[in-house]
Amino acid sequence: MALLNQIHTQKSFAPAGVAQMVQALREKVAQYRVYRQTLTELNALSGRELADLGLNRSMLKRVALEAAYGNI
Repeated sequence: MALLNQIHTQKSFAPAGVAQMVQALREKVAQYRVYRQTLTELNALSGRELADLGLNRSMLKRVALEAAYGNI
């Protein structure tokens, strides 16, 4: 019978790791702001203006997501 021992070590917080986490969080917040701004602006358009753009109201969330996060 084989016996397997695993040793888990605590990873320390390196300053570079924390800086990367903060930068990633900033990028996510910026993407979310683009999403919210795009959705707000598209919702402000009339049905006729949306039709001129080739959009309808059911497409707005998808369009805003693609604007902020790229193709999902």
